[in-house]
Amino acid sequence: METMKSKYNIFYNLEDSDESYIVNPLYGEADFLDSRRSAEYRKGKFTNPDEWLEKGYLIKSKEEEDRSYRDKYFKFIEERDESEVQIFWVPNYACNFGCSYCYQEKYAPSPSENTLEVQKAFFSYVKSEFAGRSKYITVFGGEPLLPGTAQKELISALIDEANLQSLSLAFVTNGYSLQEYIPILKKGLVREIQVTLDGIGATHDERRPLKSGGSTYSQVIEGIDAAIKNKLTVNLRVVLDKENIKELPAIAELAREKGWIGSGYFKTQLGRNYELHSCQKNSGILYDRVSMYRDLYSMIREDPSLLDFHKPAFSLSRFLWEEGELPEALFDSCPACKTEWAFDYTGNIYSCTATVGKSGEELGTFFPEVSKKEDLIDEWESRDVTSIPECKGCSLQLACGGGCASVAKNQTGKILSPDCRPVDKLMGMGLSLYYSIDKIKKYTE
Repeated sequence: METMKSKYNIFYNLEDSDESYIVNPLYGEADFLDSRRSAEYRKGKFTNPDEWLEKGYLIKSKEEEDRSYRDKYFKFIEERDESEVQIFWVPNYACNFGCSYCYQEKYAPSPSENTLEVQKAFFSYVKSEFAGRSKYITVFGGEPLLPGTAQKELISALIDEANLQSLSLAFVTNGYSLQEYIPILKKGLVREIQVTLDGIGATHDERRPLKSGGSTYSQVIEGIDAAIKNKLTVNLRVVLDKENIKELPAIAELAREKGWIGSGYFKTQLGRNYELHSCQKNSGILYDRVSMYRDLYSMIREDPSLLDFHKPAFSLSRFLWEEGELPEALFDSCPACKTEWAFDYTGNIYSCTATVGKSGEELGTFFPEVSKKEDLIDEWESRDVTSIPECKGCSLQLACGGGCASVAKNQTGKILSPDCRPVDKLMGMGLSLYYSIDKIKKYTE
């Protein structure tokens, strides 16, 4: 019987090992391969082909695989269309921070004197446009939790409107005024508050100072403490580049000392500092994905207790390690105009957080009237690995999902273009990290 390798096999070397791995997201199979079986796969000469056929690494016909692909794709679309929608609301683009890597610094929308009226129109639009869909609102900026009576009244009104629709909320804030907002936030159904901490003391202050040049670190820490003590979940984000990655162990130790870890109201995420819409002053400090994860890999190998603070995804690796199986095939990793939309106080509609507020990215209006650029919305909605030409022949497509459409559009001028993810290399590190080091298992059991 003539067989062929599956188009969707991902085969790569494990980091710091002579072994390899193979995963197939279409069939949901994953295996480690010793040197003998790795050589079999590379040469295409199999001692026991039935074993490889059973798992889908070898297939009998392209037509059979295409049917499996179509079936999984339709299931993916059906489940995505029924999943929760994240709706971003920007009450202002003003900010009291002067962050060194701010991608919104050139945004200059006109100020509004009728933000409360626009905010009510936003909630009316959400109620009608997303009727019957599970949804929640993430309040974004600028900085939505600015100090001052007027802003607090605006956020209080937002929470009241959300409560009327039984909508839960998330907030993305720099954390500077978080402590004084706690009484207001406790009135809402707040699922999490994202706060960025980029280092300890001076490191954070240098990267995220007040626009006046003042320190922010102490007040951010006090805000996180206050939120957790009031049983509001904090999602701590660290934006990494080559200047501050060395701060991660100290941030992890701070989280332990403060009792954030293990509180039940604390989680973490690592962001990568990168150029989105405009060039940064010092692009030499920026990581690409592989180099950032390689440094994380080395740091965790040296100090496995960092996993108490954060477990990096390394593409599919963490999921496979934690769940014992692969996630469903990922036909689309960009939620824009599908399970994510963004709106701002100027009355405009956008695809996502990466485009909100950027001139030329408007997809319509919800105030003072409802209008939509249906052709553009259709293009955003149609974007997945089946509509991006470069994805169709890529073995990584069902783990990558085509990446971020906004990044791809900035790079190529086209929405239907890929933002490629180095899935194979990331999994080579992640699988080695999570499965091959005894001392790491000791810290994560």
